[in-house]
Amino acid sequence: MPNLTTSAALDLRSIDVHYGYVKALNGVDFHVQPGEAVALLGDNGAGKSTLLKVMSGAHRPSGGEIHVRDQQVDFRSPRDARTAGIEMVYQDLALVDALDTATNLTLGREVLLKGPLGWLDLLDKKKMRAEAAEEIARLGVKISSLSTPVEMLSGGQRQGVALARGAVRVLANKSGILLLDEPTAALGYEQKLMVERLIGRLTDDGIAVVLVTHDLPLAFSATSRMAVLNRGQKVADIARADTNTDQIVGWITGSLAAQEGLRQAQP
Repeated sequence: MPNLTTSAALDLRSIDVHYGYVKALNGVDFHVQPGEAVALLGDNGAGKSTLLKVMSGAHRPSGGEIHVRDQQVDFRSPRDARTAGIEMVYQDLALVDALDTATNLTLGREVLLKGPLGWLDLLDKKKMRAEAAEEIARLGVKISSLSTPVEMLSGGQRQGVALARGAVRVLANKSGILLLDEPTAALGYEQKLMVERLIGRLTDDGIAVVLVTHDLPLAFSATSRMAVLNRGQKVADIARADTNTDQIVGWITGSLAAQEGLRQAQP
């Protein structure tokens, strides 16, 4: 459970995103505490992906403020967000297919051989594979072989590699934030359980997790709070214990008034 006395790991205030006359996001507030998992829900076109891109630095908002651990930031690229401790696991995974699992897990933090060979930028693949195996085991992610090229893995295994890479990176920053974009799309039951367990391990370690998903059972089992967007506006922000599937579906479809969902979210 998050420590509610701490400041938010990520706090978005009155976020607007305009494309000409089209308002993709209109005055959206969103926050997540350290050690908290929040589901970001909504129908297609509700603004979830746009808000996620604002969090990850892929989009600059037209208005509003972004605060990371009480510090206002201005992300101009995903690199800026990563520097602030934010990692994104994209729906398309963003893996390097020709490289093996161990190399994909250590991209950006490669281990060089010691001595003259390291001066030539030659990699210590044995050590990288050992570190990757340790990290995979600690996270509870099942990968058949760390030396197999990612392009040879199944869809579920590729998803596991992408999740593990994001988790490993964000765990390097104990107050980090992990953004998950539809992590269980096309996964089977056992692999969905793996994602749920991974989210639990991360929040136990103080990581803030934002989960974008259409999988409502996963949202209810893996997160403690749910924020719902509808046509670019936040219409609900409510603790999991205070709502149910029918209400969430009502806010997603617009059949349930927003005021109730936002009123219940107040402390």
